[in-house]
Amino acid sequence: MVGVPKTIDNDLSATDQTFGFDTALTTATEALDKLHTTAESHHRVMVLEVMGRYAGWIALESGIAGGADVILIPEIPFLIDNVNAKIIERCSLGKKFSIVVVAEGAKSVDGEVIVKERIEDSFEPVRLGGIGIKVARQIEEGTGMETRVTVLGHLQRGGTPTAFDRILATRYGTGAVNFLMSGKFGEMVCLRTPDIKSVSLGKAVGEMRLVPTSSDIIQTARQVGISLGD
Repeated sequence: MVGVPKTIDNDLSATDQTFGFDTALTTATEALDKLHTTAESHHRVMVLEVMGRYAGWIALESGIAGGADVILIPEIPFLIDNVNAKIIERCSLGKKFSIVVVAEGAKSVDGEVIVKERIEDSFEPVRLGGIGIKVARQIEEGTGMETRVTVLGHLQRGGTPTAFDRILATRYGTGAVNFLMSGKFGEMVCLRTPDIKSVSLGKAVGEMRLVPTSSDIIQTARQVGISLGD
């Protein structure tokens, strides 16, 4: 058997990127572009809950690309007072709307991730979800601004793949066939930019790829004025 890294969450540490992530990222970014219109015209706070499980890649990158004002990810526990302070600050500057992106695995400093449901005998027994609704309610209570929430859900998992994902999946596919033909079993193909390599299946699933809190992309978000709630 030879594995290929397919997940929209981009949380496999053995590869630089999984296929499916770029398509989900594009879907989330396009949703933010659309939410900007209603947020600005109706002077609302719009909260978008995205997938990602315990990794914040979709939320972080779509939030930066889509012009979010607040991004909440699992790797950085947040204080709702800091979120509300950012929104109130924008209002004081004449910006009567805000966009908040929340990863489904995000949690407050004094809380835990919200579990939507548990399903026994499932590959994914713990289903996350509900943090967007909670954050929206706390924002409305703390700022007095009308706040709406959109849970993007399974729209992130389907649709037409981006060109990047099509090419990456093709590279993974040809790499997997090459490994099979050469008898290299028990491996997963992976991207080690710019090349397709292989890694043992055990190592491939041994560690999650989370957003490093000191990474350049985190600093980029902060430098453009995005609040991460900490």
